[in-house]
Amino acid sequence: MNLKNKTLLITGIGGFIGLRTAELAITQGMKVCGLEASQEKAKKAENLGASVIVGNITDAATAQKVCQGVDIVLHADEITKEAGSIDDFRKINVAGTINIASAAKNAGVKTFVHLSSVMVYGFNYPDRVTESGPLSGDNNPYCQTKIEAEKALLELNNPPNFGIIVIRPGDVYGPGSIPWIVRPLLLMRQKLFACVNDGRGVMNHVYIDNLINAIFLAIEKETYGEMFNITDGQETSWKEYFTRLAQMEGFPAPNSMPKDEIKIFLKLRHQGQKLFRKEADILPEAIDFMSRPYAYSIAKAQSVLSYEPAINLEEGMRLTQDWLQKTDIKQLTP
Repeated sequence: MNLKNKTLLITGIGGFIGLRTAELAITQGMKVCGLEASQEKAKKAENLGASVIVGNITDAATAQKVCQGVDIVLHADEITKEAGSIDDFRKINVAGTINIASAAKNAGVKTFVHLSSVMVYGFNYPDRVTESGPLSGDNNPYCQTKIEAEKALLELNNPPNFGIIVIRPGDVYGPGSIPWIVRPLLLMRQKLFACVNDGRGVMNHVYIDNLINAIFLAIEKETYGEMFNITDGQETSWKEYFTRLAQMEGFPAPNSMPKDEIKIFLKLRHQGQKLFRKEADILPEAIDFMSRPYAYSIAKAQSVLSYEPAINLEEGMRLTQDWLQKTDIKQLTP
């Protein structure tokens, strides 16, 4: 499929991934529209040249309206918290996903790309796990609902009329990334950040532009019914990643604490924040996400999509540092 002049709908267009995808799609000659729940975030996408409808992916009428005249949907809207009510997660991550996919199918959309996550493998996956799994919800609402959404979506796959592509990104970083750039740096500024268990294990980073390149490749090659792990393909330890991040602001390498001790500290801190009716900046469950032990395989993306990450960690961090020098990250919210 030639992407030029195609109309791309991005759900959650005002988010980190949505905004950058919109920007790169427009430079490639695509027409971009979006669905965004936040008026403020919608304005950011409109400033790039996208047309945006403010609304929720769970509303059937809104979904039908926004899918009219669209060739491709990139579904990026989701709840991305590390913990919470499973019902809240299912409402957005499963029901909302199926709502927008059904509307797209009814509207004659040809391609539906679902932004899933490598978290469908849970926290205790085999080294170099491939797309065939095993999948594991690990009693975490984010992991569980991403698995449920994939399963329900693939039942709608019916190429060439309506094709589903599932993308499972690793830890997406770059300018604007809340979990991997903004939040750790804000905690470092407060001297509240520590690596888990000496920073052992693998940070499966993927620079935002590498991810978007992989998405475009999957669309161009019309890889319907397929799923792809997407990372930078580098085995970077958690310690190395967070040390590089600290160096951006002139901080020393982060200290380390045992996983159980950090969880207890964060649990007590979270309770204190709730007592004073302050929103939690980091949940205890986040530590599970920040201590995964192994790399994910990207061999399938490399062979089927001819995907090769163009931006390595050093360059990605340099680009992120340039952005940080111009940005007050205190003003950014998830």
